[in-house]
Amino acid sequence: MADAAPESIDVDLDAWDAWTPHEAALHLAALRAPWYVAAGWALDLFLGRQTREHDDLEIGVPAHRFAEVREVLEDFELVVVGDGKAWPTTESTLATHRQTWVRERAGGSWRLDVFREPWDEDVWVLARDPRIRLSAANLIAQTADGIPYARPEVVLLLKANAGRPKDEADFATTLPHLEAGQRAWLREALALVHPGHRWLEALASG
Repeated sequence: MADAAPESIDVDLDAWDAWTPHEAALHLAALRAPWYVAAGWALDLFLGRQTREHDDLEIGVPAHRFAEVREVLEDFELVVVGDGKAWPTTESTLATHRQTWVRERAGGSWRLDVFREPWDEDVWVLARDPRIRLSAANLIAQTADGIPYARPEVVLLLKANAGRPKDEADFATTLPHLEAGQRAWLREALALVHPGHRWLEALASG
């Protein structure tokens, strides 16, 4: 007889009081698996200043090494999130949804959003298009004080699909600071994954 499908958990998904990247780095100091700050915070780490408010803090980790993340965060509650709901952390929910949120054991506010990303051994693979593949060295940069973050051209590629006002603002803020090689990589990746994307003209004129 097949196992019963897990039931969703009744939690407030808007109750965020996110760690800063520095706080997350302290909690993840013992983690040996590669990890990196993602999304808007990654761009701010690249720019060296906070450019806007952030509702949460997202990091990326290799999906096949998620057990190591659970181990270093064993004092916290980890909940799988997907389809607008929270789910218990089981083999089936982990296989179905990519996000895991972290909060204090006693409940309360969410601190961290962990994306379990596809990797092929030591190579990161873009989830929506596996033709885009990067080594850890080409995916992850570090701040002067050692906080890992996704390189800005990769973050912008991931943001290109959403088209939210904050993504457009992030692109406009970050573009002038990209080096020629970063612009070229983003332009080629965008043309491959999102042909005709509105950002291609701006990248070509730089």
